[in-house]
Amino acid sequence: MAIDTIHAEVSPYGGVRPRTLLLRVWRICHAWHVRRRTRYSLLEMTDDQLQDIGISRSEARREIGKSLYWDMNA
Repeated sequence: MAIDTIHAEVSPYGGVRPRTLLLRVWRICHAWHVRRRTRYSLLEMTDDQLQDIGISRSEARREIGKSLYWDMNA
């Protein structure tokens, strides 16, 4: 038995190692959480602050109203 066969990359789980899969899921969930938190921070901004970043109050409300699934393609 060669040493390189001990550390084979092939997994009995269809080629995706469970640890890698969990890491991918965690990264997706984390990204969703960051986007949600960022969107809701728009609520706390004044009209002047929103104008500084180039969006109106109605655009901010529309952004906050987006669903979680909107981000799946982002």
